[in-house]
Amino acid sequence: MNTSRKTPSKSTSKVARAAGPRLFGKLEVSTELGTYLGDTRIRLLEAIDQYGSISQAAKHVPLSYKAAWDAVDAMNNLADQPLVERSTGGKHGGGTLLTPHGRKVVGLYRAVEAEYQMALDRLMTQWGDIGEGSARSFQQLLRRMGMRTSARNQFVCTVSGLREGDVDYEVYLRLDNQNELVAVITRDSAEQLGIEIGMEVVALVKASAVLLLTDEGLRTSARNHLWGEVERITEGPVNSEVVLSLGRGKTVTAVVTKDSVNALGLVEGGRACAIFKSSSVILSILG
Repeated sequence: MNTSRKTPSKSTSKVARAAGPRLFGKLEVSTELGTYLGDTRIRLLEAIDQYGSISQAAKHVPLSYKAAWDAVDAMNNLADQPLVERSTGGKHGGGTLLTPHGRKVVGLYRAVEAEYQMALDRLMTQWGDIGEGSARSFQQLLRRMGMRTSARNQFVCTVSGLREGDVDYEVYLRLDNQNELVAVITRDSAEQLGIEIGMEVVALVKASAVLLLTDEGLRTSARNHLWGEVERITEGPVNSEVVLSLGRGKTVTAVVTKDSVNALGLVEGGRACAIFKSSSVILSILG
């Protein structure tokens, strides 16, 4: 897969100007014998399907007639089934047809291409979290985005301290310059994960485990307190989802009852604190 900056169309340019810079990628599928599928070849296959003529398809791409046939021959040779076949006879004296397998290949390519572009778009939304732009930084970011979990809150942290007990480990996690989390995990879990100071981990917290408060003088037994601004409240029949902005693009989400939202006087733009126990924090590492 090759990533490059392409000149966007007029409609795309308007989106790019409104939302900031955008990366556009070129998807290329290759074998040990060379390029199998790429943007030009896929457009050729689509044009063959549309026009039923290799000469018309070549003009549409554009490619020379010979280059178009060379590409078709190469694709057919590399594929387990023909993508394009010639038809003879008929009302118009024959032509060139895309086979059902060829249509499947085009559809698969376009689907993968769309996912590839979505990944690049997600990458751009988190551009500010990338340090020096090294390959390692990009790799870590892509792996973070690819992790799937049912926990609504996912925090990428650095282990800043460890306190070893007979049964449990207290793990101190640096979220950013202002916030630190504490997780309590078993000794076996700590050894399995290979937890050590300085390593990057992902802290997972279910939204239902997060409580909210607004009184800055109130003390609780919960180890983790994250103050932020109410960014969004989504009301349901019984419960409401409350998202707090912690700054620098980070958020924490809580699911609380509608009565709690009213009792606390939570409104968008107001200040609140998300609290959760250290035992509610699950740690994961990016292998």
